[in-house]
Amino acid sequence: MNALDIEGVRHDWTRAEVLALFDRPLMDLLFEAQAVHRRFHTANEVQLSQLLSIKTGGCAEDCAYCPQAQKFAAETGLKASKLMGLDAVLEAARAAKAAGASRFCMGAAWTRPKDRDLDDIVEMVEGVGALGLQTCMTLGMLEDYQAKRLADAGLDYYNHNLDTSPEYYRDIITTRTFEERLETLENVRSAGINVCSGGIVGMGESRTDRAGMIVALATLPQHPQSVPINRLVRVKGTPLAEVKEIDGLEFVRTIAVARITMPRSVVRLSAGRETMSDELQALCFMAGAASIFRGEKLLTTANPGEDRDRALFEKLGLSPA
Repeated sequence: MNALDIEGVRHDWTRAEVLALFDRPLMDLLFEAQAVHRRFHTANEVQLSQLLSIKTGGCAEDCAYCPQAQKFAAETGLKASKLMGLDAVLEAARAAKAAGASRFCMGAAWTRPKDRDLDDIVEMVEGVGALGLQTCMTLGMLEDYQAKRLADAGLDYYNHNLDTSPEYYRDIITTRTFEERLETLENVRSAGINVCSGGIVGMGESRTDRAGMIVALATLPQHPQSVPINRLVRVKGTPLAEVKEIDGLEFVRTIAVARITMPRSVVRLSAGRETMSDELQALCFMAGAASIFRGEKLLTTANPGEDRDRALFEKLGLSPA
């Protein structure tokens, strides 16, 4: 018998079961994913977020996909910057809200925030929240007391992706462990902050690895409230710059499987939209994606402009949530 929580949602998915979902005929998979989506979420609504890099580059981690890693700076040419000031962050947040965003996400290229930085971070959380926006931070790993302080400041979401399967993880990152990522998620969850955690596909991983990443997320004690599925943006100068691009329909399958296994989570169509056709994005929404990032930049990589997204929404009959 399946292990169900009080909401009737499973937390005992096996890799074999998830792989079986991946293997289903695409139309059957999309039909089920859309049915699950309509049961737990409002059809034809897509939540809009905006992401701002509040501290760019100079990161000590060696994530093979990331141009912000100091290890690759000579090849990427990305220069490190200091933490933005509060006024500049609030100005960007006001502009995001005026453009239709309901959530404002702030990212800093750190292994973990230093305690001396938390005063500034707390001010940003409080200031953005006072504008009537949901707040999200991604700052690297968090200790339990740091998560508690962010919770006390009113932080709504904390993003910390698992990135890939436990087995493939060491091929992508060597400076922090998969277990440390899980510890941060537990610290965030215990502090009462909503968890935003997903991964990146198209990094040379196998379908089995994509299933493994989803199993790791879908068997957590509580599913992440947000699950971003990122399509790798290949950046010149990073180790993954020349990796073969993932097939578009395989990407759609990944979103659909995440939708089915974590039905109450908001599956987010995140990085990589700049190179997606309208048709591919439409299939992603059919597969259950219900959130995107607006704005022309995601941290350091390109994102579709506002005019393109508005035209896409009009074509598909989608409304901002």
